[in-house]
Amino acid sequence: MASPQCCANPPTLNPIGGEGKVVESFGGIKAYVAGAAESKAAVVLISDVFGFEAPNLRKIADKVASSGYFVVVPDFLHGDPLVPESTEKPFQMWIKEHGPDKAFEEAKPIIAALKEKGVSSIGAVGYCWGAKVVVELAKAHEIQAAVMCHPSFVTVDDMKEVKCPIAILGAEIDRMSPPEVVKQFEQVLSSKSGIGHFVKIFPGVEHGWTVRYKNDDAAASAEEALADMIDWFNKNLK
Repeated sequence: MASPQCCANPPTLNPIGGEGKVVESFGGIKAYVAGAAESKAAVVLISDVFGFEAPNLRKIADKVASSGYFVVVPDFLHGDPLVPESTEKPFQMWIKEHGPDKAFEEAKPIIAALKEKGVSSIGAVGYCWGAKVVVELAKAHEIQAAVMCHPSFVTVDDMKEVKCPIAILGAEIDRMSPPEVVKQFEQVLSSKSGIGHFVKIFPGVEHGWTVRYKNDDAAASAEEALADMIDWFNKNLK
């Protein structure tokens, strides 16, 4: 189950943040979109439990967009991000309403909408909770490239079924996906012929750091992870 790391250092949400715009429906889901609408390559960013209004997530979306991608950040939490201190809806109750399996089903019409727009290659990146959604998309071969950042709820069995190139960016201090588990993921991927993979464990950072960094060192590490992610998409989507 989720550890306190999953909910640590929550962001101050901003519904109007970012250089892109919020649309009421993209594939049936409210979403933040950024980048050139005519791009043939798209990236879907899938948030952690704090949702699509997190300022750092939108900064990442804008940077990915500036690399030539059309970017969609869906509101898979439907305006109901986790509030860690909530007594009305503690995590165990919240996660029952917001299982990654639901978001996986809701992602399919978004991918269909991208294809209708003329997009020919689609990548997806997920953070914590969102990484489980991404691995399901990779197993279903709905996407052409995947990135998981400090994944939650992802298993070794998931890795056995991945059908597209996948990058895993892990944290050294992570109870949800500790380095030894990430190394198991890597071993499974290495045994699968034909599935490209990139695995990196970042020293000195905690679960969630790429979107919820607290200090300059973690921010620099988050920038490095973002560069790795964009590089992965450039290799596999363009």
